[in-house]
Amino acid sequence: MQKSNNKFQFEFVALMASLMSIVALSIDALLPALPKIGNYLGTTHPNDNQLLITMIFLGLGVGQLIFGPLSDSFGRKPIVYIGFTVFIIASIICVTTESFEMMIIGRTLQGIGLSSPRTLSIAIVRDSYSGDYMAKILSIVVMVFILVPVIAPTLGLFLLNFYNWESIFYVNLIYGLLVMIWFWKRQPETLQKEKRIKFSSHQFINGAKEFIKYKDAIAFTLISGFITGSFMVYLSTSQQIFQEQYNLADMFPYIFASLAISIGLATYLNSVFVVKYGMWRIAYTATVAYAIISILYIVLFWSGENPSIGILISFFALQFFAVGFVFGNLRALAMQPLGHIAGIGAAINGFVSTVMAVPIANYIGSFVNESVLPLFIGFSVFGVLSVFTFILLKKKKSVLAI
Repeated sequence: MQKSNNKFQFEFVALMASLMSIVALSIDALLPALPKIGNYLGTTHPNDNQLLITMIFLGLGVGQLIFGPLSDSFGRKPIVYIGFTVFIIASIICVTTESFEMMIIGRTLQGIGLSSPRTLSIAIVRDSYSGDYMAKILSIVVMVFILVPVIAPTLGLFLLNFYNWESIFYVNLIYGLLVMIWFWKRQPETLQKEKRIKFSSHQFINGAKEFIKYKDAIAFTLISGFITGSFMVYLSTSQQIFQEQYNLADMFPYIFASLAISIGLATYLNSVFVVKYGMWRIAYTATVAYAIISILYIVLFWSGENPSIGILISFFALQFFAVGFVFGNLRALAMQPLGHIAGIGAAINGFVSTVMAVPIANYIGSFVNESVLPLFIGFSVFGVLSVFTFILLKKKKSVLAI
């Protein structure tokens, strides 16, 4: 598959989405089980359970720095297999431990292992496509990937009710193994030997130096960190909000699924419009909307008293509809100038945005105890920061054009 072809291939998109979705399944299927796992491991506060979500993201960030550069030297496919092996070992730790601290280590290792298929699926797309068409493909990949959060909490609840929380980890492993077999059989290597970077101890340093030459890549990586961090607070606190603040434990998987559909619809629409209107324009408009929606919620519910569940879901749906136009485009914008170092570029982009996101999520999440208001304050602060970053980039482009 060559960059110049820019032809849509259904199996390629489905496979890349499946590689990404192992991550989503490992995160979202576990959400209904957080209280039971916390009780089993002896946690004393519901906020502690958030670490079972945020720490896998920390592993995702760190692991990309390892696997991204290695893939530029040894090819994409072998490094995906190594990452999945780490995921298997980490999953065994998670289902056999009786210690909360070891569970956190296991979840972090899961993230490190899964960073390989997650990051390299993006590098494989970048190997295969470029420009706004790359943004189109990434949007479709993300749209298919979003189908997993739609069903994952319901699957997790089913396994929890009929089996136990450990079964969720086993199902994740079986699904991952099936995807790996599909990847092994059907996906050719996209980084040819003549394009590989000779492995050396300076490879990452050289790649980082190359990365920072592209100010746009840095800026879009920062915006990714802002948006991902505020969105991660929702992922880590959603179970707490719907099950404890609203007493909707049985409805939680369906509410989560409906909000995931909102993101999926936006990513689909983005794939339709991005080639016509351009990824920069759409991402900027969606980021402005993301900030405005959260500020509106703060103005209306500044008292901290939670609104009715219908109003809350409406605000979340609008917020995440905006997110659906942001994620794929930000990745594509950051990766566009980095085709010659796609592995390292995807790694640095993912690492920086994730390492920014984890402390943001942990900090804001610590305030989400009896009210949803801190969550929307986080949305608004980082939404506004993202808009300002876009404006600075726009001014820079205007100055260069003069």
